[in-house]
Amino acid sequence: MSPLVGRALETLGYDRAYSLRASGPAIPAPAWEDAIAWDGATLTTLRPVTLDIGAAGKGYLVDLVTELLLSAGHRDVIVDGSGDIRHAGPSPIRVALEHPLDAKRAIGVANVGSGAICSSASNRRAWGAGLHHVIDATTGLPTSRVIATWAIAATGLEADGLATALFFADPSRLADNFDFEYVRVLATGAIEFSPNLDGELFT
Repeated sequence: MSPLVGRALETLGYDRAYSLRASGPAIPAPAWEDAIAWDGATLTTLRPVTLDIGAAGKGYLVDLVTELLLSAGHRDVIVDGSGDIRHAGPSPIRVALEHPLDAKRAIGVANVGSGAICSSASNRRAWGAGLHHVIDATTGLPTSRVIATWAIAATGLEADGLATALFFADPSRLADNFDFEYVRVLATGAIEFSPNLDGELFT
């Protein structure tokens, strides 16, 4: 997972004009150390790069809006950024988990207290044969093993980033560094979920 996949997305057709037409072969993202320098306070690009902050940017925006509402005195808040939701309030909300192959159905329901749930799926922002917005930085190609994810965490930034990371990383590895719940659907149709998930999955 890398914000340096912007050029790969452009080449595949997810460009500023939304041409949705590939203009060349897949381009792997450059290595972080070849493109970016970070001294703990300042981020500097070492070469021309196209950044894509979609892996966590919308979740962060949902956080900002939520914090504005809370600072204005609201105590029961739901901010829905089209699949990225932040909630603050006394009672949990129930959020349906949309079936990645049939938007009219749900595969389950998650209960979300004060925190965020964010989702990502390969059927959203998809075009052409197998082309979608979740890009493997090592190949420059869309992912194929996982087709949908949901992550529940304290903030939208965390939940959004984790929903993207679940396309690439084993959940147990992510759990070493983050406190979250998850559901993910594999291309085989198998569903994986955290043992502490507050919700239900339909069979």
